Amino acid sequence: MAGMCIGCGSDSEHLPPTDETVKPTVPETPQAQETPQDPETSQDPETSQDPETPQDPETPQDPETPQDPETPQDPETPQDPETPQDPETPQDPETPQNPETPQDPETPQDPETPQNPEPTFVRYSEFGAVGDGKTDDLDAIIKTHEYANKNHLMVKGDEGYTYYIAAAGNKAIIKTDTDWTGASFIIDDSKLMPDDDKKLQQQPIFYVRPGKSKVWLVSSEENIQAPNELKTLKSNQKNIGITLKNKSIVVVKDSADSHKQYIREGKNQDSGYDREEIIIVDKNGDVDPSTPILWDYDVTSAYAFPIDEETLTLKGGTFTTIANQAPSEYTYYKRGIVIERSNVVVDGVVHYVTGELDHGAPYMGFIYITNCANILVKNTTFTARKIYKTKAKSGKDEEVDMGSYDVTPTRVVNMTFENCGQTTKILDKNYWGVMSSNGCKNITLDHCIFSRFDAHRGVNNVTIRDSELGWQCLNAIGSGLLSVENTTLHGNQFINLRKDYGSTWHGDVSIKNCTWIPKQGTTLGDGVSLVNGSFSGDWWFGYPCYMPTTITIDGLYVDDSEHNDKYKGIYLFADFTKNNKDASFKYKYPYTITKTVNISNFKTASGKKWNLSPNQYMFNGVVINEK
Repeated sequence: MAGMCIGCGSDSEHLPPTDETVKPTVPETPQAQETPQDPETSQDPETSQDPETPQDPETPQDPETPQDPETPQDPETPQDPETPQDPETPQDPETPQNPETPQDPETPQDPETPQNPEPTFVRYSEFGAVGDGKTDDLDAIIKTHEYANKNHLMVKGDEGYTYYIAAAGNKAIIKTDTDWTGASFIIDDSKLMPDDDKKLQQQPIFYVRPGKSKVWLVSSEENIQAPNELKTLKSNQKNIGITLKNKSIVVVKDSADSHKQYIREGKNQDSGYDREEIIIVDKNGDVDPSTPILWDYDVTSAYAFPIDEETLTLKGGTFTTIANQAPSEYTYYKRGIVIERSNVVVDGVVHYVTGELDHGAPYMGFIYITNCANILVKNTTFTARKIYKTKAKSGKDEEVDMGSYDVTPTRVVNMTFENCGQTTKILDKNYWGVMSSNGCKNITLDHCIFSRFDAHRGVNNVTIRDSELGWQCLNAIGSGLLSVENTTLHGNQFINLRKDYGSTWHGDVSIKNCTWIPKQGTTLGDGVSLVNGSFSGDWWFGYPCYMPTTITIDGLYVDDSEHNDKYKGIYLFADFTKNNKDASFKYKYPYTITKTVNISNFKTASGKKWNLSPNQYMFNGVVINEK
C-alpha cells in the first residue's frame, strides 16, 4: 500500500569502500573473481591501442512526447469506507489498493489524524512486483512510475525485495523522486543478444525524462517547423540571436563534411563526427559564461531542452548486472539508468557486475547521462568491466582492446562526481577504466577513487581534487583549465593527451599538492614522462592541435623509489614528434607547443631532478620558471 507522509530519509548511506581492493558481497549474484595480473606482463597503456569510442546512441524513444500511461483509478474519489467493496467487482490492477487510505496494521490509527491523508509515495509491490529475484518485475516497475508521474508521488523500493529484470524493449520513465534504499535489482543480460537497430541492448531500464518537451530550433527532416531558426554561430558568441520560452540546454550541430571533428587516428581510425556542442542559454538568448561556444557553426540541427529547475533525486539501491555473452564486437550495451533531465542528484547507488566470461560485448555505462546540466553523482559505487579484444577497425589483421564503461556523461554541463568509488581494484589491468566522457563542459571529480578519468571527444574544463586515479590514470583532450589538486595518480604518465585524437589541450594545466607513483610503483627505466602524447603532423583530426599553453606545478611528489640504472629522473614532456629533431622538419598540420612551465615544491623519492624531454630540440623554446 502507499505510505503516509513519513519522508524519504534513508537509514544509512551506501558509501564507496575506503579500500578499493575490498568489495561487498551480493549473495544472489556474487562479483566475478578478479584475476591479478603480473605487472611485468600486463598491458602498457602507453603502447596499447585505445579502444573504440562509444557511438552516441539514439535518444530514448520520443523524449519530446511523454508517454500516456494507463489511467489508474481516480485517487480523488476513494472508495467510501462505509460501503463494502463489491466482491464481484475486481480491483483495477493498475491502481494500488486504496492509495488514499492505507492502514498500517502495526500502528494504531491516531484519533487526531484525518481519515484520508494524501499519500506521498507508492511502492513497486502495490503494482504487482514480486521481488523474489526470479520473477520478471519490469512491467510492475513501469506501472508504478506511470502512476507516480501522473500523481506527483515519490516511488520507493520495497525493503528486502530483489527485483529481477530480463525483459527488453520497454523502460520505466522517472519524473519524480525515487528511493531504492534497502531494495536490490538484478539486470540479466546473459541471454540478450544484440539486434541490428540497437532497440534491445541499448534500451535503458530507467529513463529520467525532462519535464518539458524538446524544442526544435532548426526545421528538421521530419518537417518539424522551428518557430525561431538558428542559422549560424561563432566561437565565443555571447547571444545566439533568438529568444526562448525557458532557460534551456541547447545542442547545436554542423554536419558539413568539411567540419567533421575527432577524426580518429590509429588502429580504430574513423571518418570523424559532426561538429556539435552543448550550451546553456537563457530566455533572452544569452549564452551562460560557463558554457562558451567553442566552435563556428553553419547550423544544420539545433534543439533546446528547457531546464527543470526543481531537483530530482535517485537514492540508494543495489544493482547487479549479469553480463551479456554476446560476441566481442562493438555492439555497445546500455541497460541501466539513462538521465536526460537537468538538476538530478544520484545518491548512494551501488552497481555490481557478475557473469563475465572470456568474451562479451562492451557497455556504454550502467549510468548514462546526456543532454542536460547540473548533475551530481555522490556516494555511488561503480564496477569496472572486463577487457575483451576485437578486430581493429583499420582493416588490418590485428586486434585491439575494447573500452567498456560503467558511467558515461555525453553532452553534459556541470557534472560532478563526489565521494564515488568502484568495487574492482583500480590497479587491476584485467579491467578497463570505469568512466568515459564525450563533449562535456565543467566536469569535477571530488573525493573519488577511479581507475581512470577519460575524455574521448573533448571536454572543456576539468577539476580533479582529493581523489585517486588508478592504472589508466588521467586521459584527456579538450580545452580550458585542467586542474589536479591533492590527488594521487598511478599511471605510466601523470597526464596522457590522447594521441588518437591529436594529443591536444587548448588551455592551461594546474598541478597542486599531488603524488605521482609512475607505472603503479613498478621498476622504472628511462622515458617516464609527466605529460605524454604523440603528434606526427601527418593526420588531420578536424581541428588545430595544441599542447597546454601554461603548465603550473605547485607541489608534486614523485615516488620513483623503484628504478634501474637507466632511470635519469622523470621528463616533463615525452618525445611527442620523433621526427622533429632539427629545423628541416615541417608539420603538414601545425602543432602549437607549450610556452611556459612554472615549477615549485617539486620532490622525488630518488632525489633525482626533473628533465625537460628526450626530444630537447622540440621543446627548446619552452620557458621554465622554477622556484
